Amino acid sequence: MSRLAVLVPGGRGQLGSELARILGARSGALVHAPGSKELDITDAEEVADAVGSFAEAAKDAELEPVVINAAAYTGVDAAESDPDRAARINAVGAADLAKACRTSGLPLLHVSTDYVFPGDGTRPYEPADPTGPHSVYGRTKLDGEQAVLESGARAWVVRTAWVYGARGGNFVKTMIRLSGERESLSVVDDQVGSPTWAADLANGLLELAGQVAERRDPKQKVLHCTNSGQASWFEFARAIFAELGADENRVNPCTTADFPLPAPRPAYSVLSDAAWREAGLTPMRPWREALAAAFEADGEALRGR
Repeated sequence: MSRLAVLVPGGRGQLGSELARILGARSGALVHAPGSKELDITDAEEVADAVGSFAEAAKDAELEPVVINAAAYTGVDAAESDPDRAARINAVGAADLAKACRTSGLPLLHVSTDYVFPGDGTRPYEPADPTGPHSVYGRTKLDGEQAVLESGARAWVVRTAWVYGARGGNFVKTMIRLSGERESLSVVDDQVGSPTWAADLANGLLELAGQVAERRDPKQKVLHCTNSGQASWFEFARAIFAELGADENRVNPCTTADFPLPAPRPAYSVLSDAAWREAGLTPMRPWREALAAAFEADGEALRGR
């Protein structure tokens, strides 16, 4: 396997921090995972300088460079009232990063989302299925995908969904907190997706990065990477309670209409991994198995301790 040098814009976030942690434990690997204060994805000049400097550092270290873009505006509801900033990060920033990668000759893996789909599907979405986002977040992420793929860079888009991990806010942490605050709670049961542990996603992306570094490029430019299987948020919440040793019956089902939010959510956003497997990449384990592993590895962090 090639010795990697990986630049991770968004390196302090949920996914970026996992990429940095995993790479940091690898002998001979080089990782630069700047947060938004260190690398502002909305500053084109700063992005170009960072990519150029990283390319030189990788060359000097005789390592194979890959850029994994984990920088994103992920506030789904906040984006509805802040569309300009969401677009600057998710679309314009992605385009500027891809341009810098093309200039420096570096491959780019750009992380995207299930929210680019309309959410009215009845079987797992394939990468080539028609998109149709209903939220500002989804539209800006789709714009970013298109900009990356049209940039001329050697680039791939990797869509994922329902990500949780040790760092940052996420559904798992919210459910853990509420389990200690409420006797019972209601969680929507009419939205279905694939819960994905950030550590598993990071390992999948690094496997893809290794292939790209060795010039074993996947032919398909858009891939899907989530833990396998599907669940509603209600089913996911009950599984979290089970991991806590709490009574699952404290979690009750409700509908999306019972809890209206600023941004519409996809009712169905399960992503097919067929293209991922066709590329020779390791299939992701079932989401329930991953959740148990997350509690074993990161239980203290998930509990906020």
